[in-house]
Amino acid sequence: MSTTITCPNCHTRFEPTDALREQVQKELRVQMQDWQEKKNEEFSRKELSLLQQQQQLQQQLQQQEVLLLQKLEQEKQQLQITIAREQEQKAAALYENKLKFLENAHTEHEEKLKEARQKELDYLKRIQEVNTKEQELALTLQKQLMEERSKLSDTLRKEEEEKSKIKEQEYQFRMKELELQLDQQRKLAEEMRRKAEQGSMQLQGEVQELLLESMLRNAFPFDLVEEVGKGVRGADCIQVVRNKFGQECGRIIYESKRTKDFSAEWIDKLKGDMRGLGADIAVIVTQSMPRNMEFFGEKDGVWICTFKEAVALSAILREQVIKVFQATKNNENKTDKMALLYQYLTSGEFAEQWKAIREGFSAMRQSIQRERDAMEKLWKAREKQLEKVLLNVAHIKGSMEGIAGADHIDFELSDPDNTLLLD
Repeated sequence: MSTTITCPNCHTRFEPTDALREQVQKELRVQMQDWQEKKNEEFSRKELSLLQQQQQLQQQLQQQEVLLLQKLEQEKQQLQITIAREQEQKAAALYENKLKFLENAHTEHEEKLKEARQKELDYLKRIQEVNTKEQELALTLQKQLMEERSKLSDTLRKEEEEKSKIKEQEYQFRMKELELQLDQQRKLAEEMRRKAEQGSMQLQGEVQELLLESMLRNAFPFDLVEEVGKGVRGADCIQVVRNKFGQECGRIIYESKRTKDFSAEWIDKLKGDMRGLGADIAVIVTQSMPRNMEFFGEKDGVWICTFKEAVALSAILREQVIKVFQATKNNENKTDKMALLYQYLTSGEFAEQWKAIREGFSAMRQSIQRERDAMEKLWKAREKQLEKVLLNVAHIKGSMEGIAGADHIDFELSDPDNTLLLD
């Protein structure tokens, strides 16, 4: 069907030629370029909001598509009747709208091409960011592992310190109790001494021996205090020193003397008893001290003290025996500890523990890779969905503008304030 155009000035009717078509196309290109520059500026503003509205837009577009299809079906029936009546009058307008539609489609194609390039650039940036985050995560995990080891070491050290403090407090409480018991025993010893002075010298000596054994047992409940029977060669009393773990650390032998004069033969005799019994220290508890000795002390390898000083001297000597035993034990076990440590580091237990740590790290790394692949797949699917939605909206917009005109319907998905529009 031929299409004629009437001049509004001279009312001359003529058909559009190639020259007129080219002129119209030039004008349309100029308008299209202006319109494209404006759209590019709007697109740059809308692009950021469009990414944030993807998920919401997808849901809303699905609802709008159903409503729009229903609305378009109704309007299509009405427009078919109107188009049949006004087809001849709007032929020129329809031709012009088709040209605009082609120009708009070309413009949208270029915009989508730019958008695809920009998305490709964003995708590469995201890959770089994910790789950087993966390296940072690996470094963070290594740091956390070292921090946890340090915290565990600090926690164990603090627990050992707390246990040591508790044991020290218990030891102090025990010492206080022993001091009270010692005071009671001293009072009891004084009372017994006064009573014993009224008896025979042998009875007084036996009383002092029994009292000494009792005082040692009460002062050192962890030690074993043994009495040497009458008529048996040796010292009067043997104290087996034990530490807090119940280990035997050494022996102290005691000779009790309650005479007015001190005899030097006692020292030689007790030294022989010490060698015979395998004791570490020998002590003479006497009423009369040697010449030039007012207080307890050591003479010719034997400790000498009064009855009042016996418990205090025994406590000092006992600590010395325990320290010597501990030092000897530490030197003996030093090589064994190094061997045990080397054996543990080369054992299957240590290898399995380190293997478990390595497997946990690998599993975490694979999980991160799977999450990254899933997110990239999801982003790609959403981009395709968004492109599909935009293409369908463009088609609907072109069809509606071709039918109802460009000034009646606004199908923009967002306004300049990044607010989503429904119509």
